[in-house]
Amino acid sequence: MRRGFLALGDSYTIGEGVPEAGRWPVQLAGLLRERGVAIDPPRIIATTGWTTDELDAGIDAANAADPIPTDHALVSLLIGVNNQYRGRSLAEYEVQLAALLERAIDFAGGEPERVIVLAIPDWGVTPFAIQSGRDRAHIAAQLNAFNLAAQRMAEARGACFVDTAPVTRERGAEVAMLADDGLHPSAALYALWAAQSLTPAIHAVSAGVTSR
Repeated sequence: MRRGFLALGDSYTIGEGVPEAGRWPVQLAGLLRERGVAIDPPRIIATTGWTTDELDAGIDAANAADPIPTDHALVSLLIGVNNQYRGRSLAEYEVQLAALLERAIDFAGGEPERVIVLAIPDWGVTPFAIQSGRDRAHIAAQLNAFNLAAQRMAEARGACFVDTAPVTRERGAEVAMLADDGLHPSAALYALWAAQSLTPAIHAVSAGVTSR
């Protein structure tokens, strides 16, 4: 039975500003185990600041150092906020995300139903964004476009898109939901993401079990 969990992303996956136990993939693995789902602690390939192409290069480096199995029970992908932050285009994001999705599916044994893609959170609601003077409506509109593209591409390939954007917009400005930097989520907000991802993750792992 497959037990591996691979989490791919950026600061939101590595959990910038929170303890390891507070990272959303770690919390998700804990929720799965509480429900009797056998899953290993996640192997996280993510770094604060990574864009889609930097994640792709990071996967290559991680694979060279410690080969990544291609039989994971669950693979998660959350990437793109730094593309938007740096002003990179939606068209480029779509091309590079498509390649990352294919890699994620490969790491899931070629079974897209094992892959979950999380929405990019709207950092425009945070105190950091407010203090920066950035156009928050513009940030929201761009991230909506990025997330719509991610959802379309994930679902077209048979992966599950988990839309965590609404809860982040609703609660992401609360002090309790923020890390000390006023930008990144706290463990409490990551707990909401993990809870929202739980049912799709159970289905993903179960799909792998029943297909073999």
